[in-house]
Amino acid sequence: MTHTTIQPDGWAPAKGYANGILAADGTLYIGGQIGWNAAQEFTSHDFIGQMEQALRNIVDVVTAAGGKVEDITRLTWFVIDKAEYIARQREVGQVYRKVLGRHFPAMSMLIVAGLVEDDALLEIEATAYIKP
Repeated sequence: MTHTTIQPDGWAPAKGYANGILAADGTLYIGGQIGWNAAQEFTSHDFIGQMEQALRNIVDVVTAAGGKVEDITRLTWFVIDKAEYIARQREVGQVYRKVLGRHFPAMSMLIVAGLVEDDALLEIEATAYIKP
C-alpha cells in the first residue's frame, strides 16, 4: 500500500475526506482542521477558541500517525476575518505557543470569503514528515 489513512481514536468519522494520509515516504498530509472537537461539535464560536481547537486537532492527527509537533513542516491558514486576526495577534501568539510551543514551520495565510461549515471561523491544513 502506498499510503495509510490516519483517523485519531475517538473521532467521529470524516465524511468524504480523510483527516490524514500518511504516505510511504513518511509525508503526512493533514486535511483542513476547523475549530470543532472529536465529535464534530463547535464548543467555541470565538476566533481564538476555534484556532486553539484546530491546532489541537492537527496535533492529534500527527500523534495518531506516530509523530510529534516538531514533525510538522507546513501550516496553511484559511481565515474569514482578516481584521479580527490582526486585532488579536497577541492572543494568537499565546495560544499558538501553548499548543505548538516554539516550533514554527513554513506557513501561509489566506483570507477567504467563507468555509464549508458555517460556524467555522478558520481552517488550518498541515503537512508533516514522520521518518518511516
